[in-house]
Amino acid sequence: MKVEKQSFGKTASGEEALLYTITNKNGMSVNFTDFGAIIVKIIVPDRWGKLEDVVLGYDDLASYEHNEPGYGSLIGRNANRIKNAVIHINNKTYNLEKNDGQNNLHGGSISYNKYMYKTKVLCEDNLASIEFFRVSPDMEQGFPGELKVSMTYTLTDDNELILKYHAVSNQDTVVNLTNHSYFNLSGHGSGTVLNQKVKILANEFTPTDDELIPTGEIREVSGTPMDFQTLKSIGQDIFKDYIPLKQAGGYDHNYILNNYKNNQGNTVEKAAELMDDKSGRVMEVYTDMPGMQLYTGNFITGTETGKEGFVYEKQGGVCFETQYYPNSCNTPNFPSSIRKAGETYDHCTIFKFSVSK
Repeated sequence: MKVEKQSFGKTASGEEALLYTITNKNGMSVNFTDFGAIIVKIIVPDRWGKLEDVVLGYDDLASYEHNEPGYGSLIGRNANRIKNAVIHINNKTYNLEKNDGQNNLHGGSISYNKYMYKTKVLCEDNLASIEFFRVSPDMEQGFPGELKVSMTYTLTDDNELILKYHAVSNQDTVVNLTNHSYFNLSGHGSGTVLNQKVKILANEFTPTDDELIPTGEIREVSGTPMDFQTLKSIGQDIFKDYIPLKQAGGYDHNYILNNYKNNQGNTVEKAAELMDDKSGRVMEVYTDMPGMQLYTGNFITGTETGKEGFVYEKQGGVCFETQYYPNSCNTPNFPSSIRKAGETYDHCTIFKFSVSK
């Protein structure tokens, strides 16, 4: 296992950013930067051994300072949407930034992907880890409590990329962290993911209103275009005349994972799978989180240049954002994203890569 680092340039404020690369014995490699704790590249072999970068992103630091789609990003303090950009904790109201209509999205326009992180590197024979950590001060983004947060990425020789989230606050607060990588198993510049197949181990999802805020309803996926209980192509039903798909312009919905329903997330279990028949690449998603947002890049504009000069198309990547449900801090019948002072937030997600026969 090999870990390398190099300069990734300076931020607009003059801070030096570094690019870290972990490579395993199979030739799989992952690039990260301490600006935003962002995943910059994931390079994995296809069924013939050809290596390809399978996540959307940018070649330069300046682009990541803007990064409106959130490519590769650590998202916090709260992933996804909060209705009316308001939270209530201990009978006190906190007003957040309205950066998505009247709602708060991903904590605000400055999410956790816009800060510099300190780093620790651990390298062993069969795995290597990089921990990115910082202190989010009290009332940053409008959230109460000083939050000590760390994001640890580990690459194994089994082609597993393990994401471990850890946080603790000195006040009761909302904590809901995720990673916002856009995957395209044919290669980041290969076009849309509509022909790639998805399976989600979830019997239910949370329908939304027109602003993509869950209504509180829990709905069965069976018999609807939301059903991914068996492998099917993303494009098979995405353009169907179905209200949730019309509201979001595609898939942008939270699935209630069976693992959490069955054992309250006490173990890390398989939640989803992405398969690309063209390259033979397969990615399995494992997590202990209660929900997962399937997002098919519906808001990619088709005008912005990404890595290697490619202009990414709408639906050019798909996200598997493991999470507490959107607006769960304000919805009593959802698993709560509120952490008590001193209570540890520890969650794990794994992206495991392989090839089909």
